[in-house]
Amino acid sequence: MQSGIVTKSCIHFGGDGLLGLDMSNEKNPVGWFEVPAKDLSRAFQFYESVLEVKLTLEEMGPTKMAMFPHSMNGHGAGGALVQGEGYIPSHEGASVYFSVTDIPKTLDRVTSNGGKVLLPKMNIGQYGYIATFEDCEGNRVSLHSLT
Repeated sequence: MQSGIVTKSCIHFGGDGLLGLDMSNEKNPVGWFEVPAKDLSRAFQFYESVLEVKLTLEEMGPTKMAMFPHSMNGHGAGGALVQGEGYIPSHEGASVYFSVTDIPKTLDRVTSNGGKVLLPKMNIGQYGYIATFEDCEGNRVSLHSLT
């Protein structure tokens, strides 16, 4: 795996490699995320308690969802907890980072609601701090804060 250097217009990798992501339009490239759940009711309670937000239940055919609050005109991506065929909680694959104001307090709520801290608050230099936990469904999920 090669490390990259981020510039205003693209991400450059060592040698001649180039990942052509246009960063000049000040728009985040991710538009939606989904966190798998075996038990949507349990996951719903977990995330409402941990993130101190109100989720909205939706059904799309046989798939059940709990939508995180989001604005179609706001920055960042919206997303949902999802229970349905093919949605399997895991530590593998992509990772979601939730923005929070206080990582230690959020991690306290993670453990008091049945989750497990995998990586305590860690300084990532000029980009702030991160932490990673396992949610009540078995997913690896992360937190980000500037302080």
